[in-house]
Amino acid sequence: MVIQTGLDYIRSRSIVDCDTMDEQVARTLGPFADCTSNQAIAYGELSKPKHASILQISLSKSKSLVNKYPGLAVEELAIEIAMISLSLKIAPYITGYIHIQINPYNAYSTKKTVANALRIISLTQHLNPTYPSSRICIKIPSTWEGLQACQILERAGIRTLATTLFTLPQAALAAEMGCMYVAPYVNQLKVHFEDGFTDPAPLLPLCAQIQQYYASIGTNTQVLPASLTSVDEIYALAGVQHITISPGLLEELAKPLANAAGMKPSLFDNENPAVVGSVPERLSFLHDEAGYRIAFSRHQAGESEGKLTQAVNIFCDMQDKLVRLFEWLQQPSRSASRL
Repeated sequence: MVIQTGLDYIRSRSIVDCDTMDEQVARTLGPFADCTSNQAIAYGELSKPKHASILQISLSKSKSLVNKYPGLAVEELAIEIAMISLSLKIAPYITGYIHIQINPYNAYSTKKTVANALRIISLTQHLNPTYPSSRICIKIPSTWEGLQACQILERAGIRTLATTLFTLPQAALAAEMGCMYVAPYVNQLKVHFEDGFTDPAPLLPLCAQIQQYYASIGTNTQVLPASLTSVDEIYALAGVQHITISPGLLEELAKPLANAAGMKPSLFDNENPAVVGSVPERLSFLHDEAGYRIAFSRHQAGESEGKLTQAVNIFCDMQDKLVRLFEWLQQPSRSASRL
């Protein structure tokens, strides 16, 4: 492979996924393996006037299907239909999985998470009966309850990604649950929503640590870092198994690589001082909820637990915005200019 751009370089070392619901990005900057998404990405995309028809069609389909799902609001079902619809538009331009994130309000309920995931599979088959369910990956926040749901789903043949992950205990439990992927958040989620905030301690070394730990225990779970803010962070992760990159950073990486010598060294090139000696023996929390919870709560004096709580809250906020979008759509006096 001839290395002409930063994107070429990353692709020569890692499998690259796109973190978007914009079909044009997948079409023009590919090839990509998987396509990841979440409620924030969905809101940003569905707010665009060009997707007015997807909103209308999703709402109509939701009203016709909602009786199949007792207790589910029309708006919640419409959100899921719209997210799946956007992902299916991208599917022809990727070789792997579309990733659909569950409703974040279900993050602390195993039962609701499983039901949500099964509904996503069913809705995808309804929207496109020829699309194989084996190419759907369900994104689930890495709470104790969420990870228990991952085990149930994986045993049923449904692939899962443990997202909003900030610690090795979460990663260890995700592997025990059989998750296909874990998504360590390099930066806490609020860097993308709070102007002027910079994460004081990006978790780049954690990504290398998890990959080394997984290699040491022989698991098939793969590391897929997310929440990246710069090309330097991406270069530092060259060699990780998968990496999901947002459109803005993909565009930067697609530029000609003028100065390869100035590229940030990868944590995967050599044994890194931040990682060496920090990979423990096999951890097991499979039957030890109390042990897991205290290990997670104690990590970085509670800061990691706070990051997870923050991420769930932000995604719930974005879910609320999507609900309001569909509520507004049902108002007789709506104005298209407000989209």
